[in-house]
Amino acid sequence: MIDILLAGVGGQGTVLAAKVLAQAAQSKGWQVRTAETIGMAQRGGNVTSHVRMGSNGEAVYSPLITPGTADMVIALEPGEAARALPYLAPGGVLVTATTAIQPVTAALASQPYRAGDVVAALANSLQAEASHEQAAETIVAPNTVTADQDASADGVEGYPVPLFIPVDDEALVREAGAGSRKSLNMMLLAVAVAQGRVPLTVDELKDAVRACVKPQFVAMNLAAIDTAVANFG
Repeated sequence: MIDILLAGVGGQGTVLAAKVLAQAAQSKGWQVRTAETIGMAQRGGNVTSHVRMGSNGEAVYSPLITPGTADMVIALEPGEAARALPYLAPGGVLVTATTAIQPVTAALASQPYRAGDVVAALANSLQAEASHEQAAETIVAPNTVTADQDASADGVEGYPVPLFIPVDDEALVREAGAGSRKSLNMMLLAVAVAQGRVPLTVDELKDAVRACVKPQFVAMNLAAIDTAVANFG
């Protein structure tokens, strides 16, 4: 069983990302259940999608992930990563974009929150959870997984170290070109797959995009996936 929680802000395509992930899993014959909590999504509120996949042939009975049990949290915005962090399991993986989307309250008060502070707090929180001095060297993943950094490693001396993968989405968007900001959701899915943290292939992810995304947007999303894989594969 693999449980993945996706979190973002209304308009970022969190629900579409969950749909693509579920489609890719179903194409492998896995049983999948999904659920969304959208709140005030149309007004920039938070959106949370639960994706539960029976990757070993298990039956999936509930669509909701219990806090503290998610194998992975994929966040399209750092503040939403912080909000979703309680769902992450002790050995889980956090993939998050590093660019902030300012909430209306912060914009009106002229006191924007700083994404860098949130990302640093996330790293510190995960490092503290690891509870081992040597774990600090492996807590933040580089852009690529090196030969001595097995993506399936259990951590230092058997302790399940949560892997933190901050994604410089602004850099990826610049590299991918015009329109790629709308494909950030697919970029983050591609990062998770390319890092070996989701038992899907890039080709399976692309096939799911072709099945779920409107034809006029398929090429843009496939190009965004290629950019993410080139940087994190």
